[in-house]
Amino acid sequence: MSCIFCRIAHGEIPARVVFQDDRVVAFHDVSPQAPVHVLVIPRVHVESLAASTSEQDALLGHILVTVRHVARALGVAENGYRTVINTGFDGGQSVGHLHAHLLAGRPLGWPPG
Repeated sequence: MSCIFCRIAHGEIPARVVFQDDRVVAFHDVSPQAPVHVLVIPRVHVESLAASTSEQDALLGHILVTVRHVARALGVAENGYRTVINTGFDGGQSVGHLHAHLLAGRPLGWPPG
């Protein structure tokens, strides 16, 4: 298995996990772009949002529910947070495994970049 996020999801590479269940793992980003920067990844390999299938719709919803849960658990929900899913090269996706970013802990400007 060469995908770094698959390896994290299967416990082969350590990560600072904040939440996990049978479908997703949420962990702190190793290169944070905000005081709180957590990634939520599915345990199964899905290349990107564009590559997901209708059979994975429930998983996609679960990723967002997990972002909400983690934001509440980390105490950033009240002040607000940003959820980002980069898709493809032009969208800024740097790892070929679907992941949602939870960014919080400071005011986040717009446009993002």
